Amino acid sequence: MSDLIRMKAEHVDFYYGAKQTLIDVSMNIYENRVTSIIGPSGCGKSTFIRLLNRMNDLIPNTHLEGKIYLDDKDIYKPDTDIVEIRRKVGMVFQKPNPFPKSIRENLSFGLKVNGIKDRDIIEERVEKSLTEAVIWNEVKDRLDESALKLSGGQQQRLCIARCLSIEPEVILFDEPCASLDPISTKRIEELIEKLKEKYTIVIVTHNMQQAARVSDNTAFMYLGEVIEFGSTEKIFTVPENSRTEEYISGKFG
Repeated sequence: MSDLIRMKAEHVDFYYGAKQTLIDVSMNIYENRVTSIIGPSGCGKSTFIRLLNRMNDLIPNTHLEGKIYLDDKDIYKPDTDIVEIRRKVGMVFQKPNPFPKSIRENLSFGLKVNGIKDRDIIEERVEKSLTEAVIWNEVKDRLDESALKLSGGQQQRLCIARCLSIEPEVILFDEPCASLDPISTKRIEELIEKLKEKYTIVIVTHNMQQAARVSDNTAFMYLGEVIEFGSTEKIFTVPENSRTEEYISGKFG
């Protein structure tokens, strides 16, 4: 397991207008590991991971203090290429959100936006990313059909493939199984386990059993603060903070 820090947050405060939603958040995200972020609804989990690829820039009247690094570079420096950050740090959302286009176009669109025009390269990437997302065999004869015809679980794996097609370094999963059935959830979890061999992964989940199953490190957040961060095994068996223990044992949340 790698000890290389791929991303890092240092003393991050974040505000929606005058309302502070993150308080002094610091966290290391290690290469080729799955880092899960758990905590009750509204504690700042999704707000935090959206800072990792600057998605919160799209929300007016927000403000960040502190530093976030990718490969030792501050991604909030004024001269940062935000498009490049979002290419390197991909995101999969809670609800599958395929484009209302064909399966093939769902993947080729992002490649074309990123300047890839060669049809052979595009076709190669389409097959490669669908294979990585363990959905190629299910859709290889349907590539020109609408992605909206796929089941919910297939749509989510297609969205993962779409993220993989532009070859990110880090993948953010924001409650990726929240709208899926147990069988589809199991497939996504198995996929995450496989993907960490090549990618660095951060997953926000409300499902503590899922965090325990898929992650190497876990952060427990409460009211905008990271209460405890460490190996998943330690967080779930011998947490140091009483609030962590109370949350994991179901006393609140």
